[in-house]
Amino acid sequence: MRKEDVVLEDRITVITGAASGIGKEIAHIFLENGADVIGVDCQYDQNALDGVDYYRIDVAKYSECEACYGHILEKYGYVDVLVNCAGITKDSLTSNMSEEQFDDVVSVNLKGVWNMVKLFGPHMQSRKRGSIINVSSVVGIYGNMGQANYAATKAGVIGMTKSWAREFAYKGGNVRVNAIAPGYTLTNMLKSVSEELLDKYASQTMLGRFARPEEIANVALFLASDLSSYVTGTTIQVDGGMRL
Repeated sequence: MRKEDVVLEDRITVITGAASGIGKEIAHIFLENGADVIGVDCQYDQNALDGVDYYRIDVAKYSECEACYGHILEKYGYVDVLVNCAGITKDSLTSNMSEEQFDDVVSVNLKGVWNMVKLFGPHMQSRKRGSIINVSSVVGIYGNMGQANYAATKAGVIGMTKSWAREFAYKGGNVRVNAIAPGYTLTNMLKSVSEELLDKYASQTMLGRFARPEEIANVALFLASDLSSYVTGTTIQVDGGMRL
């Protein structure tokens, strides 16, 4: 690896949902680019990445996030980058969706992001530096049948991102806050989808295929690094030119 390729050298980075899927790939790419990576997840196993300092918490519970925040600052002293990637789906048409399905998705995907940013955002602002990256979804932009709960949370993440970009830049806070809206990506979340639907979804993109996790992670790398030093309050769609 060339020295100039190490764009996150010595950056202390916290990534939620870091044990699988897009979050795990972001952790991998960040490690390759010199970051010290702290992974936050409700579960992880023998497939966890070497070199990641994992903390097992439920991001939907503020008390657990607060305790984790305290441990991280005690051990590392500060945090440069926060990536909120933890998320779940509990899909159903609204007529069949239970209150529990709705509440569970909102708790993790929306409140979980709020919990982490409430803690780490002011910390970064006090240091007058930092990058917060929130992983949303194209479903939060376009909507999707059977995903009213998921769409609501991902649209909410975009709204919070825009608000936080204002809040944490206030009075020279110099914290950048951006969102990524991935399209359909080759992770375990797609395993429950039929081949017929997968073909349909792929055909709805201009590139005619699904994203690879590393293609989402590379955008996160850009937003975490100084390469995006004048980018804040925006949502980058990484969806292969998705069209409905």
